[in-house]
Amino acid sequence: MPVELATDPDLCAYVPCKDVMPGADSFSPRMGKPAYVEAYQKRNGDHEDEKDKGDNKDSNGEKGARGEGDHGEKGPRGQGDHGEKGSRGKGDHGERNGRKLIGYVFLSTDIVDIPAYSGKPVVTLIGMDTKGIITGVRVLRHSEPILLLGIPESELTRFVGQYVGKFVGSKIEVGAGKPGVIGLDAITGATVTVIAENQVVLRSGLAVARQVGIIEPTVRPQAKFTQVEGKRDWDTLVKEGSIQRLKVATTEVGMPRSPQPYIDIYFGYLNAPAVGRSVLGDSVYESLMSRLKPSDHAIFLIANGKETFKGSGFVRGGIYDRVQVSQDMDTFTFRDLDYLNLYGIQAAGAPAYHESAIFIIRSETFSAAYPWNLVFLANKMDPQTGAKTFVNFTREYWLPARYLEGGHPKIEVPEATWVTVWKTRKLELGLFLLWLGASALVYSLRDKLVRRSTHKDTRWKDFPRYFLWITSIGFVGFYLLAVPSITQVLTWFHAILFEWRWELFLSDPFIFLFWIFIIISVFFWGRGMFCGWMCPYGSLSELVYHIAGKLGLKRYQRHLLPQRWHDRLKWVKYGIFTGLLVVSFYSMGLAEKLAEVEPFKTTYLVGGFWNRTWPFVTFWLVLFGASIFFERPFCKYLCPLGAALAVPSTFRWWGLKRKKECGPCAACAVGCGSQAIDKTGRIDQRECLLCLDCQILYYDDHACPPLVQERKRRTKAGEPLTPVGKDGYFIPIVPAAPSPAPAVRASLPAFIGQELFDHLFPWSRKVFQQPILLQAITFALAVLVTWVWVLGAVGQIGPGLVLGWWLAWSAYEIVVRMRCKPYVKEGPWWGRNLRPASWADMASYVSFKNLLIAATLFLIMKSAGLLDYLQGLPALQWLY
Repeated sequence: MPVELATDPDLCAYVPCKDVMPGADSFSPRMGKPAYVEAYQKRNGDHEDEKDKGDNKDSNGEKGARGEGDHGEKGPRGQGDHGEKGSRGKGDHGERNGRKLIGYVFLSTDIVDIPAYSGKPVVTLIGMDTKGIITGVRVLRHSEPILLLGIPESELTRFVGQYVGKFVGSKIEVGAGKPGVIGLDAITGATVTVIAENQVVLRSGLAVARQVGIIEPTVRPQAKFTQVEGKRDWDTLVKEGSIQRLKVATTEVGMPRSPQPYIDIYFGYLNAPAVGRSVLGDSVYESLMSRLKPSDHAIFLIANGKETFKGSGFVRGGIYDRVQVSQDMDTFTFRDLDYLNLYGIQAAGAPAYHESAIFIIRSETFSAAYPWNLVFLANKMDPQTGAKTFVNFTREYWLPARYLEGGHPKIEVPEATWVTVWKTRKLELGLFLLWLGASALVYSLRDKLVRRSTHKDTRWKDFPRYFLWITSIGFVGFYLLAVPSITQVLTWFHAILFEWRWELFLSDPFIFLFWIFIIISVFFWGRGMFCGWMCPYGSLSELVYHIAGKLGLKRYQRHLLPQRWHDRLKWVKYGIFTGLLVVSFYSMGLAEKLAEVEPFKTTYLVGGFWNRTWPFVTFWLVLFGASIFFERPFCKYLCPLGAALAVPSTFRWWGLKRKKECGPCAACAVGCGSQAIDKTGRIDQRECLLCLDCQILYYDDHACPPLVQERKRRTKAGEPLTPVGKDGYFIPIVPAAPSPAPAVRASLPAFIGQELFDHLFPWSRKVFQQPILLQAITFALAVLVTWVWVLGAVGQIGPGLVLGWWLAWSAYEIVVRMRCKPYVKEGPWWGRNLRPASWADMASYVSFKNLLIAATLFLIMKSAGLLDYLQGLPALQWLY
């Protein structure tokens, strides 16, 4: 989309206005606030007039005024509070130079800034006739991942086409209709997107309809102020909410980070005596109130920053195009006659400022008894593409209740999109939470299940697992479409670095809850709980393999690849994950496209693989065919999500049980479908999918070689067979001698100190045995990397450079630790059970640890204000 689209008065030179306003042959420049263009049709004599009367009956005649035709009075007049004037509109008889006004065309991003599932708005062009009937809707641009490479664009076109012929003041919701509500058919798999788009169309249409007079603005009861004695200083006014602050950083509009904000505005409502007298002083306040009419309202603004709220292009007779006031769906703009000079602030402790103003809201519909918003309008530049998009920054203002007679009136606040989604899926949410709880319960009882099972009869373990697989495929995958993806992991990285928005993650309740469960289970048991028991695609792949074996293909199936090939191929998924992460910092859109290496979308989210183009179908069929003959080939070798979860699996709290004989014995390794058991008998938790077959052998005295030997020895000697204990051995016939008392643990401060030293510093005393030059280089590198990280945290260098340094430092730390501290923890993180680390162990530990440390320090420094302090410290500017 062209950059000029956001600012050029000739909107229709850049967008297809005629597509959303059939019959129009000319359009006006942008006008109004919010902006719209008028659509005209030529009048060519009486014959043309008659044609207009016939052809345009739907949009200008009585039928059109009623909206859907079969709704009777549920058109403009059916709304109840719009009245006769609202149903007529002000454009019914508009003519200009022989042209007939037939409607209005407007761009959604000129009016609202509602993010969809991607966190970015869906740019939509909307047409509306002079009766408020929608004549056309066209999506110009979106960033929705599910629609970019999943659901065909025709589905989105079909969805927005449902608005045509409907009145913008009608109550329209996504889903089944009900009395008084018009229902729209949703897009399967894109619920959040269509709910956001519904708000975009209706709120944009209402804003323009109210501005042009199709719908009358809501008249609210005016505020009555209490008498409060005394004046307040600036800090008191700010703390009680009588003065609010709207601050916009330069990064929020696509500019480089700067110690000076893009705009920093303080504002307040002056008609309230307690506020007006404190801010202006008695004499100036009395003078101002004497000049105002009963329907006039005065607000003050003072500001600092790189930008001006008055606007650089203001001309006499024009409007101030940078600030406006909104109350519900009513918008109030300011002309030159609405501006008064503000010569000073009388409240003690007021900050310095470089521009100020008093603006007058001249409207009977505005009421200070209700909350309102100061809106600052700006153009945001995309640093990747250079494209400009319209954004607005708002700050709510509601006069403190004690300054209003009767306090605050009760109001209904519109629900956020994510709240609507959660409320409409209550039953499914309850069932999904039960499924998550059942999954956790089943796995927490794994010890009982494997004890009841044997090497030849694994039903106690298999039946619960099959149940979770089937419900994961059918209920979670195909019905709820709750399929976690690597794109969500990438989104987290970006949200932590740039802007964390809870509503972005709350917009899909099932994915949100699933990820909470996944994060907890990964730290408890490793990636295997999700990947091996609950992943919709992994479950499908596993079932395909087992069903194929039952259908007679078992003799063709290769349970395991040669170990040497497995040990090489298992690293591919880590390379894919790292590549996607790096690409995402260059282009998130490109990373989302490359993330199609995951077949999840093709399987579950687009209504079947037959709805996709041949490259995706071919890739899906290859993986499906491989799953028939090999156990989980995608999960073990290609899945970037599995790689992302494998890294923190190093920190799991509880691992699988092993015996001292598991090193020389290979009984478990032979049957391990994940090939996660090495020659020493150690289980690699990053690769283990928790099939629990090894745990069945752990207790099976007819399959585990040490137990078999002990069983045979006792049977031959005529000794009783005692139960197998938790340690995997027969309980001794004669109680063993008491074990020596455990070593005294270090005190808590000593333990914390040791932990901090271990995690923060990769060196040990061995570093001092290196040559002096190498020691100097080592510590200089540590200082340099720390400083680069600080620069990145305060925004003085880009995230790509920060990521590069993080990777470089992590690589350096891995090498140093393998020389100085070649161990990692085994078991709970609060313990001190250490084991020798492999290079893979150390890489996982270091990379994830450094990520946690960086994120924690960033959040602490940000919340404590240290980043702002460093950013504005003149003594450090030369280092930047």
